[in-house]
Amino acid sequence: MKMAAFKVLVGLGSLAAFAAISLPERAVAAPVVHKILIEKMAFGPSPAGVHVGDTIEWTNRDTFRHSATSADKSFDLDMEPDGTAFVVVRRPGSFQYTCKYHPGMKGELIVEK
Repeated sequence: MKMAAFKVLVGLGSLAAFAAISLPERAVAAPVVHKILIEKMAFGPSPAGVHVGDTIEWTNRDTFRHSATSADKSFDLDMEPDGTAFVVVRRPGSFQYTCKYHPGMKGELIVEK
């Protein structure tokens, strides 16, 4: 009986050692929601520190309809006045975006790994 208990403990100890070895080297940060405000016919500043998996929330505080449309078509968000739209970024890179209704409105979103 004592031998069986010993085998179970050894087995669990090996499993714990395996799990400890399998942990990633660095912790992965939880996704973050970053906000961009649209008002006075302009995009607010693009947030710094955006990573893959984070959410970008655009809020239109103007009295006009706006969009956030990326040049590479990876996102195209349409917002009525006082509307909000979201996108989860899926890949790293630099994303130029404009308002398709007001082409003079421009911004750039930098996404890190």
